[in-house]
Amino acid sequence: MESKEITIYHSPDADDAFMFYGLTSGAVEVPGYSFSHELCDIESLNQKTLRGELDVTAVSVHALTHLNNQYAVLLCGASMGGKEYGPRLVSKEAFDLSDGTPRTFAIPGEYTSATLGMKLYLKEHAIDAKLVNMNFDEVQDAVKAGTVDAGVIIHEGQITHEQEGLVTVLDLGVWWWGKHSLPMPLGVNVIRKALGEEAMKASYSALKQSISYSLDHRDKALDYALSYGRGITKEEADEFVAMYVNDLTLDMGEDGRRSIQLFLESAKEYGLVPGDFELEFVGGE
Repeated sequence: MESKEITIYHSPDADDAFMFYGLTSGAVEVPGYSFSHELCDIESLNQKTLRGELDVTAVSVHALTHLNNQYAVLLCGASMGGKEYGPRLVSKEAFDLSDGTPRTFAIPGEYTSATLGMKLYLKEHAIDAKLVNMNFDEVQDAVKAGTVDAGVIIHEGQITHEQEGLVTVLDLGVWWWGKHSLPMPLGVNVIRKALGEEAMKASYSALKQSISYSLDHRDKALDYALSYGRGITKEEADEFVAMYVNDLTLDMGEDGRRSIQLFLESAKEYGLVPGDFELEFVGGE
């Protein structure tokens, strides 16, 4: 019987590449299905998914509120912040966010969770700031050039910005954990419900096995991930992967689901996201 082909889309960064090593290496197979992967930056994936163009893909948690309930969330493959890390607002010099000075901040994509987290923080603290949307890989250069006063950084910039002379003004992951004792929800993998229950379960199984295989073969998976690391060292890749590929990535669990719901409900209260979204999860034992 000919296998059903499914393409999984993800962003070209070290942690996502690490997760997919089990599949790309050929070590993981699901009977009746073949899986390939395509790479695209996360904001482009958000936009494509909003248009209904992709069947299985990584998206920002923020984007879930705009998908018209056409997609289910896979319980594996999530990227969550931690007690001591998450997307960061960085600048050339430290400043007090609440001092009332008008400022301009760069944000890394309209539908990224980092952007929603920044907007949520500003609302909760009654801080006015002009937000300028740009590609995630342009944010640090804009800050260094003085085009903006500060910028929200994601991906490897979270561990390399100090090497470029930038300082952290606000760590959104630390802020979120301090409020809720939960990891900040950033990215998830979603699947189109119209593919059917069997395909959803097969995709979940393939991705979870791939993550597990990569964690069990860490050194080889890191070598593969380095090709997507945008110039970081293997030690830096190891640090970055440890932040975003861990037990919560294998299964986000109750804490992960609760944090996603809380994050989006909080944003809804401030009118930052549509109010009619529903969340459906796929996977688990």
